[in-house]
Amino acid sequence: MPELPEVETTVRGLAKFLDGTRIERVTLNRPDLRRPFPEDLVQVMTGATITSLSRRAKYGLFHLDREQSVIFHLGMSGRWRIDPEESDKHDHMVVETTHNRFALCDPRRFGSVDMVATAELDQWGPFAALGPEPLGPDLTPGYLKAALKGKIQNIKLCLLDQRIVAGLGNIYVCEALWRSGIRPTKQGGKVTTRQLERLVPTIKEVLEASIQDGGSSLRDYAAPDGELGYFATRFDVYGREGEACHHEDGGVIKRIVQGGRSTWYCPVCQR
Repeated sequence: MPELPEVETTVRGLAKFLDGTRIERVTLNRPDLRRPFPEDLVQVMTGATITSLSRRAKYGLFHLDREQSVIFHLGMSGRWRIDPEESDKHDHMVVETTHNRFALCDPRRFGSVDMVATAELDQWGPFAALGPEPLGPDLTPGYLKAALKGKIQNIKLCLLDQRIVAGLGNIYVCEALWRSGIRPTKQGGKVTTRQLERLVPTIKEVLEASIQDGGSSLRDYAAPDGELGYFATRFDVYGREGEACHHEDGGVIKRIVQGGRSTWYCPVCQR
């Protein structure tokens, strides 16, 4: 599934073409993805101007001048294609402006498109319980210390809990914990203040590095212009079971399963 950097890369790529642009035509090639398209989606979007684009957790948003916001989730295999030379049978939603054509291609149809009044976005179901954005100013060591107080669940699963931090996924939690020297099996409530002071900026650094690299391009993901991200070539622990730690005094990368998800870490460096 595309993670936060992949969604951020997608939004930034689309914004270069769509920010401030009037939508001339919207075509839906099927009635649904993971759930039905909003009934009035085509009517509201046609003729509207996209005033801005943004991201919340792993969702991308088009904000319209009609006080509505269109929210998309890329699911397992979704991506936007800009000016594709040929149509694809998996192009389920097509948005056309004066100069460009944008196709939402989703072979597995695990993605979604919703529309919500812009003023009510914070109360929309999937957004209502989300924690702060990891790249925003509200994620601080102090906040995380309070959020983790008394938690017996391991820190890895705590960071994947969207109610604590919005948008963090498996890849970047593994990488951030390694860079911070924190063992993923440690109870969340027992992570020290000093460790959190390393962890918070490291989370931001890992995400920003991946965004600059265009994401990780695992499996089906590609940016709107078709470019593949290359952060995956610089993983320190993710997917490196049995390989040597990148720290000179490190050990051998180990893989365990936590909450049904694989975790990679160095048993020597992370404590």
